[in-house]
Formats: sequence, structure tokens, C-alpha cells
Amino acid sequence: MDNPIGNRPLMLRYVLLAIGWLSVALGVIGIFLPVLPTTPFLLLAAACFARSSPRFYQWLVEHPRLGPWIRDYLNGNGIPLKGKVYAIGLMWPSILFSCYLVPLYWARCFMLTSAVLVTIYILKQKTLRKS
Repeated sequence: MDNPIGNRPLMLRYVLLAIGWLSVALGVIGIFLPVLPTTPFLLLAAACFARSSPRFYQWLVEHPRLGPWIRDYLNGNGIPLKGKVYAIGLMWPSILFSCYLVPLYWARCFMLTSAVLVTIYILKQKTLRKS
């Protein structure tokens, strides 16, 4: 079977790698900075690396500090309560502020609908309990 990563255009692989590493950096900052969520950035990094570099994906998923954030979600163990609170708590003020800035009714409806759906998705995910 062909390697799906090898078939991707080189420029797309570089863009995915750049987004992946930026997401890793933001995720690590989020560990120390309470306003920045860690889990969503690490999941985005894993998704980018899975599509661009098996080596970096493996490194991230097996990393002793960062790997558990991703593995817990991928294994169906859930999202930490802190991650849920930060994701929802940061999303809503930014969406409401965007709605205030954007005068287009259809754009406001789209943003609010997206925020409601993402909130529902996050809340329906299992909450990871610390062991």
C-alpha cells in the first residue's frame, strides 16, 4: 500500500509541520499559562504531524510529558476538566466579541452556531479524572 504522507505535496507537508510545531509550542505554553488551553493545541499538533511526519507524530504521542494529553483523548479516556473549562471559557468571550465586531447577521449566526456545537461536543466528551 502506498504511503499517504509521501503522496502529499511537499509544500503542504511543510505547512502542516509548521502548524504542528506552532501548536506544540502553544500547548507547552498552555501548561504554564492558565489562559491558554493545552489539550486542543496538542491534538492539533498530533493531527498535523500524523499527516506530515510519522516520526514527529510518534515523538509527540510517546513524549513523557506531552503524550498523555493526546493518548488520553485518543484512547477515549476523555478531556481533563481544566481543558474543558478553558476551551469553553475562552471560546465564548472571543465569539461574543467577534459578533460585536462583525455587523453581518449571517456571520454572527454562523459564529454562534459553531460555538454552540463545539460547546456541546466538548461537554459530551468524557471528563478525565486524575488518578
